[in-house]
Amino acid sequence: MLETTPERILQRLDWKIIRRLDGLLQGDYRSLFYGHGIDFSDLREYQPEDDVRYIDWNVTARTNILHVRQYTEDREIVAWFLLDLSPSMAFGTMQTMKRAMLIDLVATFTRVLTRHGNRVGALFYDGNQIIRTIPARTGRIQTLRLINDLLKQPDVKQSPFTDLTPLLQGGLFNLKQRSLVFVISDFICVPGWEHKLSMLNQRHEVVAVRLYDPREMELPDIGAIIMEDTETGEQLYVDTHDTRFRQRFAAAGKQRESDLIQTFRRTGVDMFSVSTEDDLVHEIVRFIALRKQRRLAK
Repeated sequence: MLETTPERILQRLDWKIIRRLDGLLQGDYRSLFYGHGIDFSDLREYQPEDDVRYIDWNVTARTNILHVRQYTEDREIVAWFLLDLSPSMAFGTMQTMKRAMLIDLVATFTRVLTRHGNRVGALFYDGNQIIRTIPARTGRIQTLRLINDLLKQPDVKQSPFTDLTPLLQGGLFNLKQRSLVFVISDFICVPGWEHKLSMLNQRHEVVAVRLYDPREMELPDIGAIIMEDTETGEQLYVDTHDTRFRQRFAAAGKQRESDLIQTFRRTGVDMFSVSTEDDLVHEIVRFIALRKQRRLAK
């Protein structure tokens, strides 16, 4: 039976994902939801190997001595989802579309956060502009509201090439309180958004969630097909029997992924990469382990 209601989707996630996560993590989601702290605590002089993102340049200018801001991990936080709903997010197989994976991720994270009293909000972006803002609230009703609004959001059939800059700028403008921010996108977009991401990460705790379909990385050998650019609607006839074409396609996919990894490293943002064919529980547990390792290494 198709999941046509927010209640059915949430019931499935509660049984198949959240319960499994609870069993594997024993409720320890802190390494995912808490990175370098949320609430400002104090200032101290800079020490070698401190994270340069936390240098307070105003105090440093006044004292001529490098100072860094310290934060404490609060039990209650505000989280925001910056959601890319551009045309390329409608790509995938009949079993799992990127948009469906986005809904599962948002619902899972919202459910885990709100059941502990945290508030969650969201910005919806269609590739051109922010089309909806959902204020940060807590409770199960907020999880259902997010699922419902995402289900009702129609697919954008065609648009110019996506530019994530307005979405990130919207986060900078709308998020007044230091928050945990999930930017969920396939990051198939024009360049130039990296600076806004860096600025957002200076003010908030940012996690980039990259959704992709394996067929965006490597083409199967299935003969002659018509490929359509979901962003522009442009169509191209290709012969997937052509080994060199498939190799060039795969090389372009690997280069795009390498460029993204370098971008997130430069901006200091953790990237959580999820395929439409991945087991969501396994990937969340793996990502939490990686974040925990990075924290211990600092």
